[in-house]
Amino acid sequence: MQAAPLLSLGLLAAFSAVAQADSSMRCGSQLISLGDRRFEVQEKCGEPVSRDLVGYTLGSYDRREYQLEEWLYGPDNGMFSILTFEGTRLRAIERRRSR
Repeated sequence: MQAAPLLSLGLLAAFSAVAQADSSMRCGSQLISLGDRRFEVQEKCGEPVSRDLVGYTLGSYDRREYQLEEWLYGPDNGMFSILTFEGTRLRAIERRRSR
C-alpha cells in the first residue's frame, strides 16, 4: 500500500525535471533561459543554423503585435534545439531528435 505514494512522488519528480529542462539550454559554457533577449542568446550561442519568421501574435497586456521567430541550433549529440522568440524575448525552447 505504501508503494503507490512513493511511485506517485517519483513520477512527479520525473515530470518536473522534464519541465525544467525546457526552460533553459546550455550553449558551451553559457546558459540561456526563457525571457532572455535575442542579442543575449546570439552572444552566448552564436549564429543559428536557420531563422524562420513564423508569424505574429498579439501581446496579452498591451495589445501590440509581436513577431514570432524560430531559431534552429544543432544537431548536437543527435538533437536539434528550436528556440521561439516573441518580439525580442525567448518564449520557448524545444528539443527534437534528428532523423
